[in-house]
Amino acid sequence: MKHRHILTYFFTLTFLIFTYQSILAQDSISDDEKRFDLDQNGELSQSEKELMVRIVRIENERDIQFSADEIQNMQNGRGDQPRRRGGNRRGAREPAGPRLDPEQVEFKDGAATIPDRETFKKLSYQGTDVRIDTQLSGLEFVKIQVERTNTQHPQLYFMNTKTHRSHGSFMNAAGLSRGQGQKRGVLVYRPLSTAPNGEHGVYTFEFNPNDAFPFEEIKQVHDLLVEKMPILKNRLGYCPLWGAIRLYRSEKAFYDKAEFPVYFEDDLYANIGYLPLNIAESFGRLQLLEEIERPSSRDIVLCKTLPNEMPRVSGIITGVRQTPLSHVNLRAIQDNVPNAFISDAWKKNSIASLIGKYVYYKVSHDGYEIREATQKEVESHFSNLRPNKLQKPDRDLTVKQIRKLENIEFTNSSSFGVKTANVATLRTFGFPDETIPDGFGVPFYFYHEFMKYNGFYETIDNLLNDSDFQDSLDVKKKELDQLRDEIKKGEMPDWMMDSLSVLQNSYANDTPLRCRSSTNNEDLPNFSGAGLYDSFTHHPNEGHLSKSIKQVYASLWNYRAFEARDFYRIDHFTSAMGVLIHPNYEDESANGVAVSDDVVYQTEGNYYFNTQVGEDLVTNPEETSIPEEILLDWWDSTNYRIVKESNLADSKRILTDKNLSELTYYLGAIHNNFNKLYSPTEMNKDFAMEIEYKIMEGGKIIIKQARPWVQ
Repeated sequence: MKHRHILTYFFTLTFLIFTYQSILAQDSISDDEKRFDLDQNGELSQSEKELMVRIVRIENERDIQFSADEIQNMQNGRGDQPRRRGGNRRGAREPAGPRLDPEQVEFKDGAATIPDRETFKKLSYQGTDVRIDTQLSGLEFVKIQVERTNTQHPQLYFMNTKTHRSHGSFMNAAGLSRGQGQKRGVLVYRPLSTAPNGEHGVYTFEFNPNDAFPFEEIKQVHDLLVEKMPILKNRLGYCPLWGAIRLYRSEKAFYDKAEFPVYFEDDLYANIGYLPLNIAESFGRLQLLEEIERPSSRDIVLCKTLPNEMPRVSGIITGVRQTPLSHVNLRAIQDNVPNAFISDAWKKNSIASLIGKYVYYKVSHDGYEIREATQKEVESHFSNLRPNKLQKPDRDLTVKQIRKLENIEFTNSSSFGVKTANVATLRTFGFPDETIPDGFGVPFYFYHEFMKYNGFYETIDNLLNDSDFQDSLDVKKKELDQLRDEIKKGEMPDWMMDSLSVLQNSYANDTPLRCRSSTNNEDLPNFSGAGLYDSFTHHPNEGHLSKSIKQVYASLWNYRAFEARDFYRIDHFTSAMGVLIHPNYEDESANGVAVSDDVVYQTEGNYYFNTQVGEDLVTNPEETSIPEEILLDWWDSTNYRIVKESNLADSKRILTDKNLSELTYYLGAIHNNFNKLYSPTEMNKDFAMEIEYKIMEGGKIIIKQARPWVQ
């Protein structure tokens, strides 16, 4: 995954602190840790531990070690702390040669004009080596130098930004000295935003973060850029950074009448007409989802609204913006199929004219491609896509007893399912009481014995050998519906009923219990399985717990789960269902999903959060639900960007400063611990964790699930 070097440093270093049992649970501190014991009480407080994470990273980057006094100064805000943005640049060196006009500069150093997009690409840089300009990380940009702006003949230089990442380096090569009438800026391409002419892709120009220039000088640069790069016409806007905001506001009347728009940084994230959710390419028949009852694995679906669930398909286009952490997008990621939000897609002739036809569909960072495809292309694509051999997920039936989570380990996923094992493992990280659910795991052995007791394996075997079941989607859906009904009505052997009774009776009679699916073919590093199976709440008036357990068992055989396993040739008979059981949570004020990396906008050093109010799940949102999107700086939880506000929240923010601070801490610890568990020999720089969380009415954070982010 791109843009990960800061996160990698952070994760590697924080692992020194958050070991498997976590430093929170340790009774003593090492000699090195004593530097951070600022109150000298023999233990590290929460704030001291968080400070240690930050300081160790600085020490590693600079190959130094701070003394206890220096650390105390940092805690008090007087020490040597990293700067995220802004600041003055160092003076350029004396030029190495004579002053060159723009037309005299060699292409390896820069250019006087950019005639087309290809030339821009040749001059541009996109990556993480952006020095102090952290706002440019991951974006495609060409730096610019404007000379003699105080004369009648200003000069514009496009820097070859692959060669010169800094203006000082370019100035030395071009023989330019510092003086009056200079402006140093950058031209940025933003493919996700909609240009003034209605097309995808906006270019913005901006200057050093602490620079501020009056409107007439901004207009002068705008006109120069359009003159020297004609493709910018009706695609270029000005982006004032923090140093220019006050002057912009005082001159807003001029900008309101200008022929070019003004984009603020937050607008450039929120004003998106095209959002690539999963970069991939595929073939299939383009179908409008509302016109077909059930899509197949060979359909590329066009959705006017965001569906709450999705079987395996060949590609997805939604006409309303998706949440990147919805089950729909997680399915697209795990199935490696293209998925994009395209505003009013069904109204675009280039798309609408292809409905009902076989198409080639590609989603990239810069845009999408869709064209008519031949039957031969489609058949070749699908013949190469599916695995050649049957895949049998790990299933350990030797564990025959229900266990409390405290007695389940990370390595027990083959007996209880990954979800159960991961929640049990979360409980070992030393988080505050009630942060992680406490409950029980019902092993695969129970499911296996239940299926045998009722003869359901024989029923399934007959279905799989029925040609009508294999050839007809309607028959398959009907037979699977009937199978699930039979499973829900099935009988459990007495010993199983007794074991579940003991579990149920360990809670007060009025306790609703959440029964959550936990299989051996979901939440895996290479297969998410998000949204395939169902969980249920067992209410006190529903009688024996077996009712809800059987509902969870039946969900192993719903249509979307069956189709996903069938496509990937996952053995239906060795697939198994465990159940994670804990008290149901009520009175939640919000719920959300977060990933320990910015998996959407690919910015550097940020966590990505989706949150929505109440019980409107981010993973399965209502059709009109737009969750809050936040990019949160891993270093400083007070440094965040609200990419999009919730459309259901009364106030402008759902996650408070306290929430963000706590979630930053939890997410870092979860990432480091699971990275070591999943990659025991070394830290995996491409690794990320996804968590689901709830914010209760009193502000308490509950982390209900953690699984590897599927790349």
